[in-house]
Parts: sequence; structure tokens; C-alpha cells
Amino acid sequence: MYEKSYPNKRFKHTLDFLKSHVDLSETILDLGVENPFSEIMESEGFTVENTKGEDLDLDTSSIGKSSANVVTAFEIFEHLLSPFTVLQAIQANKLVASVPLKLWFAPAYRSKTDKWDRHYHEFEDWQFDWLLDKAGWSIKARKKWTNPVNKIGLRPFLRLFTNRYYIVYAERKSNS
Repeated sequence: MYEKSYPNKRFKHTLDFLKSHVDLSETILDLGVENPFSEIMESEGFTVENTKGEDLDLDTSSIGKSSANVVTAFEIFEHLLSPFTVLQAIQANKLVASVPLKLWFAPAYRSKTDKWDRHYHEFEDWQFDWLLDKAGWSIKARKKWTNPVNKIGLRPFLRLFTNRYYIVYAERKSNS
């Protein structure tokens, strides 16, 4: 996926947000296989374990077995048919998750060659908030940012000021 370049702006915003809400003493379960960003988290001093590439729509056992304090999910939920099930399976009390926002001027992303690189969901912020709330999470902090591209055209112009990414820090709601 990152053969040509890394999404440096997204990685910087994500790392800054993570550092402001997660202590280095906390352990992280990062949903998805080991990737360049999980390596960045480790290089910054975080203790990170990843899921192993299983289809999380069908198998959440690694999530349920994890003893991590925090779960991170960076651009994962849009690929799942049922992110609700995954959110409920999380045993940790803290979650840091980001999703690409739905853009009214662009269709949902779909790779024609990689079945894992497709977006089933592209959320509006209120939809992601609702999903988290219904799955038992309370959002404590949130941030959005744009993703400009170096191209000419109407869509690149709109990307200059239309937020593309949404990240949240949430805590498990108490059952009382």
C-alpha cells in the first residue's frame, strides 16, 4: 500500500493526537497487521502488538484475548462490514481511532485488485460518533484535518479545505 510514499501529514497528525491521549506506559493493540505506522509508534516508545491479518468481521478472538490497555484503529473501520462487532469485542477501556470522512465530491474508494483495500463505509463524523456511542464508547476528544493533493482540478481544489480525516479518543462507558 505504501510502496511509493507515506502519508506523512496523516501520520504526523495521528502521532500527535495519540501522544496527547496515551501514555507510553500503556500497551497498545493496533488493529490490522504490522504496518509503517505501528513501526512509528514503536520507534516513539509505545509498546504495540498487532492483529495478524484475520478477517475481523468474522474473527474477533485476538481482540477479545488481548490484555492491552488501549486499542488503536487507524483507517480500519471503513474496511469492515461490521465495525460495531469489533468495537464491542474490545476489552481495553481506551480507544484511539481514525476514519476517512465521506467526501460528497468523490465516490467511496475501491481497489479493483486488492480485496482488502476497499472501503465499505466512508463515514460522516456524526455517523462515526453514533457508531461509537451505540457500541458503548464515550468520545473524550476529536480532531479533523484536510488532505490536499498536488494536482490541478476541481477535486484537488476542494481537498484544500474539506476535512478528509477524523480521529477520536474514546473511553469505554461504565455499566453503572
